[in-house]
Amino acid sequence: MARVPAVLMFVVLCLPALAHELPATAARLRASAAEFTARLDSARRAQLVLPFDDAARTDWHYTPRSRPGVSLAQLTPVEREALHAMLQVALSQAGHQRVRDIIELERVLKAIEFALSFLRDPEKYSLVLFGDPDPVKPWGWRFEGHHVSLSFTIVGNHIAASPTFFGANPARVASGPKAGLRALAAEEDEARKLLGMLDAGQRAKAVIDARSYGEIVTRASATVSPIDGRGLRASEMTQAQRAQLRRLLTIYAGTLEPGLRDRRLVRSEEGDFGTVLFAWAGPTEPGKPHYYRIQGARFLVEYDSSQDGGNHVHTVWRDFDGDFGRDLLREHYGKK
Repeated sequence: MARVPAVLMFVVLCLPALAHELPATAARLRASAAEFTARLDSARRAQLVLPFDDAARTDWHYTPRSRPGVSLAQLTPVEREALHAMLQVALSQAGHQRVRDIIELERVLKAIEFALSFLRDPEKYSLVLFGDPDPVKPWGWRFEGHHVSLSFTIVGNHIAASPTFFGANPARVASGPKAGLRALAAEEDEARKLLGMLDAGQRAKAVIDARSYGEIVTRASATVSPIDGRGLRASEMTQAQRAQLRRLLTIYAGTLEPGLRDRRLVRSEEGDFGTVLFAWAGPTEPGKPHYYRIQGARFLVEYDSSQDGGNHVHTVWRDFDGDFGRDLLREHYGKK
């Protein structure tokens, strides 16, 4: 009998998780959100909570701008701890550390970008709730600031966790107290490993453009659709190459807490994994502007490091049907 690859066995074992509810995580999110809210005075509580159907729920971005909700600047140290406790419920340890590292990069930018230093502020990250935490009614929340946007929609015990955006500027800190910090190192390194495993024919299919695109193609769109059919299919890869592709997807999924991570990985396998496309644009040597994406039947991952000579990264995980919990909400309202 042929031996089932470990990665494939992992996926098979996780398949039930797609429809499986996450009651413990949903309950912890409700409790942590309620605890944070209770710590605020009435004025800040009014800022924090917007109606669930408010247009701001799908109006997300990753640039410095004004945002709804309450910012870190408005919180006491104890209240900040309560906010981070809420993040730690939804994120893995690695995901939470990414958030902290990206916020710290604002201090780096403030020191090296004199003309734009007024925009660089580690206090300008905000939490907003859409609806009150409820065991039945839909509600959601977003934590967002420069280079971080984390959206969660909760319907009963079901949780949607996209879009998920992380960015880093500088991608590699050159000097100062944070010298050597690479907040999104694995996203580049594991993709380069996959690229390095391809033979000449495979690489000719995978590299779709000589130049990078200057930005993730989908930007901060409220909805996304498949981009195009260019790239190298997983079915055209060897077993080892497919394993590396899955390893790269795990880097992105692994920013979430274990239950959400597993659901995301299962979603990436839906349909035929062989049709998943890996596409690269730009030079393939390190240190130059580059872009790649991974696109499946249900999801899209984009990575871009075009700005600042290839030392400024944007990454995003999108769900064609499930961003902002659209599939969960459709099912929820369909049952009424």
